[in-house]
Amino acid sequence: MTHLTGPTSLDGASVFVTGGTGSFGKAFVHRALELGATRIVIFSRDELKQSDMRAQFADDERLRWFIGDIRDRERLRRAMHGVDYVVHAAALKQVDTAEYNPVEYIRTNVNGSENVVEAAIDTGVRKVVALSTDKASSPINLYGATKLCADRLFISANHYAAHQDTRFSVVRYGNVMGSRGSVIPLFRRLAEEGKPLPITDRRMTRFWITLPQAVDFVVSSLDTMAGGELYVPRIPSTKLVDLVEAIAPGAETYEVGIRPGEKLHEEMIAADDSRRTVLTGDRYVITPYLAGWGYTPPVGEQMPDGFAYRSDTNDLLLDVPGLRSLLAELD
Repeated sequence: MTHLTGPTSLDGASVFVTGGTGSFGKAFVHRALELGATRIVIFSRDELKQSDMRAQFADDERLRWFIGDIRDRERLRRAMHGVDYVVHAAALKQVDTAEYNPVEYIRTNVNGSENVVEAAIDTGVRKVVALSTDKASSPINLYGATKLCADRLFISANHYAAHQDTRFSVVRYGNVMGSRGSVIPLFRRLAEEGKPLPITDRRMTRFWITLPQAVDFVVSSLDTMAGGELYVPRIPSTKLVDLVEAIAPGAETYEVGIRPGEKLHEEMIAADDSRRTVLTGDRYVITPYLAGWGYTPPVGEQMPDGFAYRSDTNDLLLDVPGLRSLLAELD
């Protein structure tokens, strides 16, 4: 995946970001300003993170700060006034925490997503991109199930907005290297301290994308979407043991076992979705089951029946040298 160059739809646009103080949100705001956005609304519920972020951006006058929760539809409506594009990044995301707090995850990830949809339609937003996760494909945990529900809400929202200008799409990608919650900072810290590194399972594989790549993928999806697409980037995967070797060669390791609701290998496109999947350029596009708003599928290579995009069978597999090169981009 290459870094975006040239003009994009963000040039001169008003943009709204839910969960705007998170790792993705901050990186997206940086990029949107570079690409010429004239107004960016950061919507989140943590006043301390907003205060810290305001300082990082030196109180840039193009930024607007709204304390609010996506569970509050009226607050969303007020904050989205005059917005062209919405990037929905807010979510509760920890797999094991979801198993203990299922109702809270449903209220935020499902009901909150419904509120984003309703507010965007009511305020006449042009385009909405919602961030998904590999855990939403064939989910086995509560977090993944809530994100699958959110995905379907956003795709189906195109039916509700069929006679209006608002359109909705979804972006789904894997683990973000170096983001908050990534295992990479933990491995690096333990290696520096000379301590053994914990490995969930030595057979485990994962998809990886860098934060700049994730941001550019979302921007390019905003540029190209017609509404109804679920975009999945063509990105590499790696074995967890190779990631450890790339970070701390020869380090002592120990297995801790799979956590509640965790998968051994991740999946971004299920075999049952293959008949609706087209490969075009740097991405797969999963087309909607129903498209009463007049959706036209993209031109590309139709995936064969039974195709599944999994981290253990991905043909883009990073070895240790490849991982070291990618990790160097984080420094």
